Amino acid sequence: MKTFTESVLRALAGPRSFERGLGYLDAVSGVEVGDGWVTAIVHGTERYEVELTLDGPGGLSGECDCPYGMEGNFCKHLVALGLTVLAQRESLPRQRKAARDRAKDLDGWLSALSKDELLALVREQIAEDRQLRRRLELRAASVRGDLAAVRARIRDLLDISPFAQYGYVEYADARAYADQAGQAVSAIGALIGSGRADDAITLAREAMKLLADAVESVDDSDGWLGQVGADLAGVHLGACRAARPDPEELARWLVGHALGDVDDGLTDIDPLDYEEVLGEEGMAALRRLAVEAWRGNRRGWAEKYLMERLAKAGGDVDAVIAVHAADLASNGHTHLLIAHELDTARRPDEALRWAERGIHDARDLATVDTALVDYLCDRYAQADRLPDAVALRRDHFGARRTLLAYQQLRAAARAGDCWPAEREGALALLRADAEQQQHSRYGGPALIDALLDDKDIDAAWQAATETGADDRQWLTLADQARATRPPTRSPSTGAWPNPSRSRRATRSTSS
Repeated sequence: MKTFTESVLRALAGPRSFERGLGYLDAVSGVEVGDGWVTAIVHGTERYEVELTLDGPGGLSGECDCPYGMEGNFCKHLVALGLTVLAQRESLPRQRKAARDRAKDLDGWLSALSKDELLALVREQIAEDRQLRRRLELRAASVRGDLAAVRARIRDLLDISPFAQYGYVEYADARAYADQAGQAVSAIGALIGSGRADDAITLAREAMKLLADAVESVDDSDGWLGQVGADLAGVHLGACRAARPDPEELARWLVGHALGDVDDGLTDIDPLDYEEVLGEEGMAALRRLAVEAWRGNRRGWAEKYLMERLAKAGGDVDAVIAVHAADLASNGHTHLLIAHELDTARRPDEALRWAERGIHDARDLATVDTALVDYLCDRYAQADRLPDAVALRRDHFGARRTLLAYQQLRAAARAGDCWPAEREGALALLRADAEQQQHSRYGGPALIDALLDDKDIDAAWQAATETGADDRQWLTLADQARATRPPTRSPSTGAWPNPSRSRRATRSTSS
C-alpha cells in the first residue's frame, strides 16, 4: 500500500484520464475489498466492472471492462475507484484483514462439512447457477470419456439463442455470451491435461466453425469474441503439440483453414506456428499443398498470402517474386514490391529492371504508383543517371500535370542543370490546360500554383487575369503582390482588377 498514492494513480492514468476520473467519484458503487484487491461497479456510458490489484508483482494495477480499459489502459473508471479507496485509506487495512478472516472462516466451514453436506451444497448451487451447472456437466462428461456429451455441451455453450431476442446478440449481451463461449474453450483445453488431446483437436475445429457462424450474429464491438477466438486457436495448437497428429492431415487442415474453410476472422492461425509439430514431412506437405492451391487460383488473396508467407520463411526470394509476378497490378505497385524484395536479397540490378518494367507496363502513367516513380528516380540519382531521372519526371508530369509533379520535375531538372528548358515546356502544358479548362471558385489552374511556387508573382498575376483563378489563388496573389505592385487597369476594359468579379465570371463560365 506504500505505492498506492494519488500521484501513482495520475502516473498510471495520465493527466487526461485522471482529470476525467474526478467526475466519476459519485458513480462508484458496490465497493468490495478483498485481500489485495478491490472491486466495484462504475456507472458510465454503460455499467462497468472495475478491479484494482493493490500489491501485485508490478505494484498497483487495474482492469476495467470499458472499451478503453479493454485495450490495457488505466481508464477514468479505475481512477474513480482508486480515489474512492484512497478516501477510505485509514480503514483499508482493517477491511483487508476482515476479508482474510472471511476467507479463512469459509474454508474452515467447508472443510468441516461431510460429503453428503457438500454434495447438497453443490446441488443447491447447480440449481441456481446455470453457468456453474454447465461447467460441471462438461467436467463430468470429460471424466467419463463421453465425447458425444462433451460435444453437445460445447454446442450449447456456443449457442447464441439464450442471448438473442431476434436472432441477434445486442452489444449489451455480447460480454455475457463471450464469457459463456470462453467456458467452451476452457473445457476443450481441459481435455489436453486429461490425456485426451486427440479429442481436443476435433472439438477445437468444430468449435471454430460454430464460433464463425455465431460471430455474424453478435455485436462484438469490444472484441470479446476476438479474444475467445485467439484462445481457441491457442488450445488447438496446444492439443496438436500434445497429440502429434498425422503431419499430412494437419498440413491439409492448416492450408484449408488459411484459405477460408473457416472464414471467421477470429482464429487467426499461422501455419508456421506448427512447424515443430509438422516436422520436415509435414512442412513439405504444407508447401506442396500451398503451391497447388496457388496454382489453382493465382489471383486469390489468401492463396497469394500463404504462398508468400511460406516462401519468405524458407528464404526463397524467387518463389516470392513468382507469386507477385503472377498477378501484376497495372499501376506498377506489384513491380515495386518485387523490386524491394530483390533489394533485400541484394540483387539491385534485377530490382531496377523490375521497376523500369513497371513504368513500361503501366497502361496510364497518370495512375502509376507514385512510389514507383520516386523509387526509380532515386536509383537513377544514385547511379548518376540524372537525364533518365529528368525524363521520367517529365513524362510523369506530362501525364498528371499537378503542382506536386511540377515540383518534382523542377527538383530533378535542377539537379541535372536543365531547369530553364524543362520549365518552359512544363509551363506551356499548364498554360494550354488553363486556356482549355473551365474552372470553379474552388479549383483554379495548376499554372498559377506552379508560378506562385516558382515565386514568379508577375507571371502568376498575368496568368490569373487571362485565364481566371479561384478564391485561394486570388488571395495568395493579393498577399504577395501588395508590397511590390500597385493595382493596374485592365487593358481590355479599363477597370481595376477585381478578384471577386473574376470569381463571378469564373462561376458564370463554369455554369
